[in-house]
Amino acid sequence: MFELSLSRSISFYLQVNRPYSIFTICHWHPFRFHKGWIFAILLLQTALISPLTSRAQDPQFSQFYSNPLYLNPAFAGTSTYPRIVSNYRNQWPSSGNTFVTYNLSYDQYVLGMKGAIGFQTLYDREINGNINTIQSSFIYCYHIKVNDRLFFTTALQAGFILKQFNTKDLIFPGMIDQENGTITGNYAMPVESGQKIFPDFTFGMVGQQDNVYFGFALSHLTTPNQSIVDGDRLGELPMKFTLHVGTKTHDFIRDLFSKGFSLSPNAIYQQQGVFKQLNLGMYMVSNSLTFGVWYRNNLSARPDAVIAMIGYSTPFFQLGYSFDYVLSDLSTYSMGSHEISFIFYLERNLHKRNFYNTLRIPTI
Repeated sequence: MFELSLSRSISFYLQVNRPYSIFTICHWHPFRFHKGWIFAILLLQTALISPLTSRAQDPQFSQFYSNPLYLNPAFAGTSTYPRIVSNYRNQWPSSGNTFVTYNLSYDQYVLGMKGAIGFQTLYDREINGNINTIQSSFIYCYHIKVNDRLFFTTALQAGFILKQFNTKDLIFPGMIDQENGTITGNYAMPVESGQKIFPDFTFGMVGQQDNVYFGFALSHLTTPNQSIVDGDRLGELPMKFTLHVGTKTHDFIRDLFSKGFSLSPNAIYQQQGVFKQLNLGMYMVSNSLTFGVWYRNNLSARPDAVIAMIGYSTPFFQLGYSFDYVLSDLSTYSMGSHEISFIFYLERNLHKRNFYNTLRIPTI
């Protein structure tokens, strides 16, 4: 997510450096080389386009349904068997691993609870470790069967977020010798400490009628303040709204093709603060292979990316890979984003259940 990813870092820099010159962004160590300077200028330009009151944004994954609990905690327990999900995303790798995100989750249906439980942990590393985020949470999801064609799930996710900031690598204009360009001295920053921890809550709902699945999620319900600047009131993490809908078509007639396949159109809308994004995608499923393509558009700015993905699934596991081709001017310097997902399904005899509340969502 071009705008969201930029804003979740740049907006914090603006928060930290708010009493000082915005020019300090260009004096960060990772941007000293020529190519990095150009990339930094583009980042700065994007930051200047957005209001100075922009808030930080969440990390973004492109394989939405390969990270279901991150998209919506109400997906907990909607697979046929208990599952362990792992995700890795490297965004803009040519600029030096600027944004790297890891995710690990587990969920399963519990028959005696008429619902499901889940756990999720995320680690996000921005600007080569200058900003690190750790999120950990527990999920309870209640399943409601309306009839044989319709069911709903509702979920509450509760946990904490730990933000860690490496402020010692920041270089301010007052630290640079104007004659020879050498860096000398230190600059005192009005910060409480290099990290901050706070609680976080998310509510979600998912439903399915026949082959149509849909849902919404509200993340960061309490809009916690994540700024480490003393007295800062602009560091609130804004609530994120997610709305998603999709369907799976019937299998096409095998007599016309060497292999049968089905199509699955999907749409996901997300809004966090002033940033609005629409994702439109199509999956083609043929036996154990899944192919997908998504178009991502940041409604408040410009088209962001085209996402191509491929997945391979068996009854025991599934593996997915996707690549984001950036459509903006940053494509020359970012070289897109890579994402890998792996889902492992646990022992079949762990428990017995009715499968009326298993979702027919795509595998990646």
